[in-house]
Amino acid sequence: MTNPVFIADPETSVEQLAEGDSLTVSGGEAKHIQVMRLQAGEALDLVDGQGWRAPAEVKSVDSKTVTVQITGPASRDVTEPALVLVQALAKGGRDESAIAQATEIGVNQVVPWQSDRSIVRWLGPKAEKGVSKWQDAVRAAAKQSRRAQVPAVQSVATTKQLAKLVAEASSRGGQVWLLHEADEARFSSHLRELSQAGEIWILVGPEGGISPAEYEELTQAGAIAVRLGPTVLRSGTAGVVALSVITQQLGLWD
Repeated sequence: MTNPVFIADPETSVEQLAEGDSLTVSGGEAKHIQVMRLQAGEALDLVDGQGWRAPAEVKSVDSKTVTVQITGPASRDVTEPALVLVQALAKGGRDESAIAQATEIGVNQVVPWQSDRSIVRWLGPKAEKGVSKWQDAVRAAAKQSRRAQVPAVQSVATTKQLAKLVAEASSRGGQVWLLHEADEARFSSHLRELSQAGEIWILVGPEGGISPAEYEELTQAGAIAVRLGPTVLRSGTAGVVALSVITQQLGLWD
């Protein structure tokens, strides 16, 4: 059984921790340890959210802090090639659910997309609040799935901004796939190209689908439009299914 994961304080360099080092965990992470009722002598993993993980043991627990001791060398644990989910904003919390599940699967980065047909609109202060909620969602999902890396949540992107990101990723040799229910090209037919990609992007549209103008702009920027399968999936489901197939194909779930 794997150890529960807790995120180290920002000033702690997990990469440089060595066996025998002692440190204090405070704030929300200390409270989480207490809620889980971990006692002295029980094991946990201390991570930095950037991919570094160090095994540790609880030494003492008090009302506000927890003292732990490192029991082995730190190691690097990140998904490669990098997986990026571009998730269009969706109503009913489906977008937030999608990025949480994508985190459990192994995604490295998520990009909120203000698509033309998104019912939800992140405007002004709402954009900052939305990104913060997504950050909380991926952090919780990373801890639950015991990952050392918490996916980065980028600022909300318009279609024009997304097209620029797509062009940049394509120029770096990345595979960028635009999921589209009416396209003739099949998702499965491109899976053999995964082994050559340094990064893989999955673009998921909103409930109302991707507009013709968006389709044109994103494919011209370098995205490859593909049909995921024989049925039309919800916005909150499509990316999760695509990432599941990709991680299996890459051998990440063997």
